[in-house]
Order: sequence, then C-alpha cells, then structure tokens
Amino acid sequence: MNAYARAAQNYSSVKVQSSVTDASPHRLVQMLFEGALERIAQAKGAMARNEIARKGELLNKAINIVGGLSGSLNDNEGGELAANLDALYDYIMRRLVQANAENDPSILDECGRLLGELKSSWDGIAAEVR
Repeated sequence: MNAYARAAQNYSSVKVQSSVTDASPHRLVQMLFEGALERIAQAKGAMARNEIARKGELLNKAINIVGGLSGSLNDNEGGELAANLDALYDYIMRRLVQANAENDPSILDECGRLLGELKSSWDGIAAEVR
C-alpha cells in the first residue's frame, strides 16, 4: 500500500470515528444499516470477480454488523417487535453465511432488500426521535 492509500485509509478511519462519536443513538443504527448494505454490495462485486477471500471478509463484516443490530435491540421495552426483528436479523445472518458458501448473489440481493426495507423504516422515524 502506498503512502497516499495509507493516508486516505487513516483519514477515512478518523472520519468514521468522529462520526460515531458525534452521532445520536438513532444515527448510529442508521450507520449500521448503511455499513451492512455497503459490505453486501461490495461482497457481491467480489463474488462477481471471483475474489473468494475478499468476498468472505466482506460477508463476515456484514454478518458482524447485523449481529450488532440484533444486539442493540431492547428486549424489555421492545416486546414482540424486538423479538420479530431479532428473528429477522438471525435469518439475514444465516442467509449471508449461505450466500458465502454457495457463492449465490441472489441471496445477497435478498439480504440487501430486507435490510434496505428496515433502513427505510428506521429513516422514516428520524423526525420523531429528535
């Protein structure tokens, strides 16, 4: 990696860290959705280019992010909604593992669609949480 690439990577890391530090809890969840969707899209590209190791790394990151979304649920206050979201996140994580094992981009499309719908719903409540 050349000096420019290292500098850009360091800048990106600092930018993300400052965004996380300054973000509201609502924004943090939005950032998790964005990160998962980005990793899935990148994994689909790696899959198309037959970059097996890169695909696996990206899907592992996406799985970890979805796991973070699941871990952020409040079972005590969330009730049935939290339980349903937890089940959906579990399904998405299992499907991402399957997509990796089977090298199936259609599964990535399904997971991206599901997460995109959840993100749209979450984005829709932004005004209510202010």
